[in-house]
Amino acid sequence: MSCCSIKAIQVNCCAQRPSSVTTFEQFKNKLVSSFQPFISDLQKIPIKLPLPHANIIKKTSIELLHTFTESVFQFMDHESYPSQSNFCPVEEIGEPIYVTDVHGTIPSGFPEGVYIRNGSNPLFGGFKSTKSIFGRSSHIWVEGEGMLHALYFKKESDGKWSVCYNNKHVETDTLKMEKQRNTPSFLPAIEGDSLAILSAYLLNFLRFGTVNKLLSNTSVFEHSGKFYAAAENHLPQEIDILTLKTLGNWDVNGSWKRPFTAHPKVRSDLDPNSTAELWLYRLWWLKRQFFVNVFIHSDDGSKLLHKADLKYKRCSLCHDIGVTLRYNVILDFPLTIDIKRLANGGPLIKYDKEGHARIGVMPRFGDADSVRWFQVEPCCVFHIINTCEDGDEVILWAFRARNSIIPGPDLGLNKFEWFSRRFNHEYDTNFDSDESFFSQAYEWRLNMKTGEVKERFLTGKSYSMDFPMINENFTGLRNKYGYAQIVDLDASSLSGMPKYRGLVKLHLGDNKQQDYVKMEHHKFPKNTFCTGATFVSKHGGTEEDDGWVVTFVHDEQLNISQAIIVDAKNFTSEPVVIITLPSRVPYGFHGAFMPIIL
Repeated sequence: MSCCSIKAIQVNCCAQRPSSVTTFEQFKNKLVSSFQPFISDLQKIPIKLPLPHANIIKKTSIELLHTFTESVFQFMDHESYPSQSNFCPVEEIGEPIYVTDVHGTIPSGFPEGVYIRNGSNPLFGGFKSTKSIFGRSSHIWVEGEGMLHALYFKKESDGKWSVCYNNKHVETDTLKMEKQRNTPSFLPAIEGDSLAILSAYLLNFLRFGTVNKLLSNTSVFEHSGKFYAAAENHLPQEIDILTLKTLGNWDVNGSWKRPFTAHPKVRSDLDPNSTAELWLYRLWWLKRQFFVNVFIHSDDGSKLLHKADLKYKRCSLCHDIGVTLRYNVILDFPLTIDIKRLANGGPLIKYDKEGHARIGVMPRFGDADSVRWFQVEPCCVFHIINTCEDGDEVILWAFRARNSIIPGPDLGLNKFEWFSRRFNHEYDTNFDSDESFFSQAYEWRLNMKTGEVKERFLTGKSYSMDFPMINENFTGLRNKYGYAQIVDLDASSLSGMPKYRGLVKLHLGDNKQQDYVKMEHHKFPKNTFCTGATFVSKHGGTEEDDGWVVTFVHDEQLNISQAIIVDAKNFTSEPVVIITLPSRVPYGFHGAFMPIIL
């Protein structure tokens, strides 16, 4: 059996004390004045009993902090609209349910396994905001506890297929804490007044040991026969793929105690005897550092091999990474996390349209000195289609926009109106606007010999698209096809949230370096939108597009959720299979297919 390996990048970014202490003085004074009534009441209590044990003191102190928090901070529900109904959370169904409403025949060569999608499913009915003497703070739209939605495809001994569905929250430590208290308890700590966020950091940490919720709501991946739910703010959670139960934090046997990226990459290789390398990075903003940690380990994933500090000077929010046969590809774009900016009254997360952008190409086991940096036009990139090598050039294909949909509007602006305006078709197709969310497939060619950069759009103004997928057997290799979800700009504008009403197949192999690539469009019925699309390779397939795209869809008019299977070779045709589900599946994030024997 071949050995496996992990590579991980972590970003440790600046959290220096700001030059002005006015903000901290205000914060300290307000905090002290808020605690004063509780201190006065405690002083009036006669103490006649022996001192309790240390754990009782600790418990009492935490309860006092809870009481203080509940008296000072008022939790409020986010305003919701009918057009956002399928973004609302659902309850766990408890046990797997067999699905009998299957229209069509599961095709020959479709692998046995699990289609699984992660997504936000906030506790207590939805996202919360708070108001207090420190100001207001609010969850942003990508927060919310992770929930897994899984569809199991099992081929019985008689050749017939059985399909069952299940859902379950990813039970992080913070989810269990809040469920035990049975009330909203974690103060929102990303968006809002700086004093409110700083006080949220402090009070969350004192009460729960962490400054914010640990979500694991973004993706699901497999490595070395184990399965993990992931998000940028936490260690991956190991999942029992058969029951969806959370088994605990994955810290690589104690070698890695900080969060991983939600988009690790397994490097494909032309050599069948090569290692199955899992490459990860992570943002962290305790120090002005950016580490690249490379783990080479046995099949169970245990041995740390390599670590390199990339020495970033800012904390770029890099959501995705790329690999090729010889290189690791890193994005340093001007969407940043800055504690100093927050302490001085600005937002924690901000896209700086005037900031610089660069792409780093690092040798497979390189360090900071070996990274070749290429300056590129500033933009916002969340998801990479693929990276590969072409002679002296490293090619990066990704989806590029002129502005960031995360975190959202500045404090005080109407969120619904802000998002709605930027999804408006006329507004969003104005490519000269620095506020456009319109996302296009884009190509960067980085010449490792000359240092030259060539940039161009691969798609035009017909469709805005994101959430790419490929046949993962071609990760890091030159591939012909990419797939993505298409944004319905009108529906997104009406709801103030992104909705995807179709799929697209990009013919990257037809790339002539001057024209847009050929596209095929798979359209959904009216009022039907998807999330979590993924490519499923055909068992025994010989061509790159031998396979299917599987995705959850929701018909908003009928309030019915389904899973569909689309033939990648006959992409514009009707789905070959439509599976009507026993429970509503809210819109979420990334999906994956795990080929396993059930």
